[in-house]
Formats: sequence, C-alpha cells, structure tokens
Amino acid sequence: MNGSLIPLLVLAGVAIFLILKLRSVLGTREGFEKPPVPIEEARPKGRRDFEVIEGGIDRDITDHAPEGSDTARALLAMKVAEPSFAVTPFLSGARSAYEMILMAYEGGDLEPVRTFLAPDVAASFAEAIAAREKEGLTVEAKFVGMKELALEDASFAADTRLAEISVRFVGEQTYVVRNKAGEIIEGNPRAIKRQRDVWTFARKMGSDDPNWQLVATGD
Repeated sequence: MNGSLIPLLVLAGVAIFLILKLRSVLGTREGFEKPPVPIEEARPKGRRDFEVIEGGIDRDITDHAPEGSDTARALLAMKVAEPSFAVTPFLSGARSAYEMILMAYEGGDLEPVRTFLAPDVAASFAEAIAAREKEGLTVEAKFVGMKELALEDASFAADTRLAEISVRFVGEQTYVVRNKAGEIIEGNPRAIKRQRDVWTFARKMGSDDPNWQLVATGD
C-alpha cells in the first residue's frame, strides 16, 4: 500500500468514529427512501376550552395518555397546580422546540436556543459541537417534517411542583457531513433521513417563567 495513503485512511477512520459518537448525543437516524422553541409553553390565553371535572374525563389528557394511568394522573396534577396548563398546546410547542433545537445543534450554534436547554444538556451539546469542529467536520441539515409525535411519559413532584414530560419524536430531515475538504463523508443531500428521539422537558408549575427546558435526550 502506498505510504501516503495511510495518514488519509487514519483520518477517515477517526472522522467516522467521531460521527458515530456524535449520533448518540441526539438520537438515531434511519434511511427513508421516499421524497425526522423558544419552547414557551403554548398555553391558551384567556378562557380555557375545557374544564377539569373531578371524577370526569378530561379529553385533553385521555387523548394522549390512558385514563387512570400514572402518566394521566401526573398530567392532572399539573393542571391542578397550574390551571392554564393544557397538554395538546404543550405538545404543539414541544414540536416547534424540537425542530429549533435540533437544527441549532446540527448548525453548530446553540445561542438561539440556550434558554431552553438545561445546563447539563447545553454542555453535552456544546461538547459534541466542539469535537465536530476540531475534526473539521461540518453538518448540512434541513428539517423536512414531523412523521410522529407522541407523549411518552409524565411525572409530577407535588412537593417541588416540578413537572417532567417526555415526548417521542420521529422527524424527517436531509443530513450531510462534510470533511475539511468539503467532501461528503456521510449522508446524501437528496435523501431524507428519519431522526428518532425521546426528549424530556421540565418546568416548575406555577412559575412566572413559562418556558420548559430540555433536561434529557434519548432514543
């Protein structure tokens, strides 16, 4: 083998290893042949369109969680702690937040969404971005749409009034990684990939700050 090729192969190996490591920060992508805010709680202003009736069915909850489940009880407790809270508008806000945060991460600039990231999540994202930049890798990504969005889990601590809601996302995007020379080493600008994530958002109910923060990511 030509000795001049060995350094190039080593660099290529390092780049591939780094890409695989960076994938674990947000979630997983899968190939898909046909053409995966500020998160402010998107809560309705003024009068609510529903009422939580003790002993009755709250469709805003049962549309997203089985009636009587731990998740449903947690969501009800959130509503008691903050009557203006509603699940369906929250999920709409979470969808917008997902796109904004994901694209900020892929673009390597967290400043527009830093307010909506818990400190440890922001640090993890920043570390991955720095590692990518150190290797001379750049990402070109475009959000195409949301294939799936569902409430995965919810919990509420009555003593601290801390609410956590986990949401499952399956988004669609184009995704390309380029090396220092501008060569594509992963992805295809004409192929749509699916990005699968489960993100957990948290907020102290009744707080003056309406923003939910991303506190955990997974897939």
